[in-house]
Amino acid sequence: MKKTLLTIATVVAFITGCTGGIDYVVHYGDGERETIYVEVPGETIEVPTYVEVEVPGETDHGEIWVDSFDQPQSVDGVDILWIIDTSGSMSRYDPELIAGIEAMMNALPESGWRLAMMSNDPTRAVTEAQFPLVPGDDIADAMDMYSVMGRGASEEGFDSAYEYIMNNSYATTWMRADAALLVVFVSDEEDQSNAWFSDVNDFKSWYSSLRGGSAFLASIVNVSQTDSVCLSPPSPIDVGDRYMEATNHFSGVVVDICAEDWAPGVLDASNRLEPYESLELTYVVSDEATIRVFINGVLNWDWHYQASDNTVYFNVFPGGNDHVEIAYHYDPDDPYGTGTEQDTGDTGA
Repeated sequence: MKKTLLTIATVVAFITGCTGGIDYVVHYGDGERETIYVEVPGETIEVPTYVEVEVPGETDHGEIWVDSFDQPQSVDGVDILWIIDTSGSMSRYDPELIAGIEAMMNALPESGWRLAMMSNDPTRAVTEAQFPLVPGDDIADAMDMYSVMGRGASEEGFDSAYEYIMNNSYATTWMRADAALLVVFVSDEEDQSNAWFSDVNDFKSWYSSLRGGSAFLASIVNVSQTDSVCLSPPSPIDVGDRYMEATNHFSGVVVDICAEDWAPGVLDASNRLEPYESLELTYVVSDEATIRVFINGVLNWDWHYQASDNTVYFNVFPGGNDHVEIAYHYDPDDPYGTGTEQDTGDTGA
């Protein structure tokens, strides 16, 4: 959600829609979206499918920003797995862990969810056999589950997810094929899976095949030294690059494990499971007439904008797995509409 990625086809349509008269024709190469060609008078230019960060250029309306999200597939309920590093160094994060799980339980719907915890040691995950937490359970029940779950020394979150989902006979008694799936990885070390997923791309491919597109990820890990809020920056070998790469691939939520409060990130991950009916924009729109909404790259007008809360509301909700992009102009000198110039400090991620 709220990424600054826009297909070149959308860029062209947006610029044309705002200014009118740009002589562009867009062609996709061989029916694929990986490479496209922009035809201008006298030549054809090959361009990448995605333009990163902000769309270049400043106009009378301000600069262009793009917020985006993928609409969750309509499903019945959600199965949640917290795959937790159980090595000795993780004990210092127990208060944040329990508070994060409590925040998620409180944020979930009143019915339809099930939540289990397990070690990121695959040999423990494959034999974990605790009944999941369900609506009506409280944090005391969660603490009981955490206190008795199997513990191991391996740091293999990807492989643990596979072993529990695919090879744990108890998991088959409660996990549902028609429910969404959310896996939350928690670790202060990098993923070291080497049985099923030594290559992170193999994990992404397998995980994307689950639940008809309704499989989501979140990671609570060591982030890069430049972004970390740890008092002592983590060693590069402990940064959860593989976890973050997989999570970002699924547009999930990454939380710095050193954050004092994991709840905001956990709540964001929980909200990802609910279909979007509206989207509050990152920046204040400088001119309502510049807003363009694209669903799967196609211009769409089934929405309305409410300036009082800077939110786009969908008159017809986007369908499951639809990719939605909302492009608009904003004032970079006053991005939040406060009337004072300020540094945004925002990446749009």
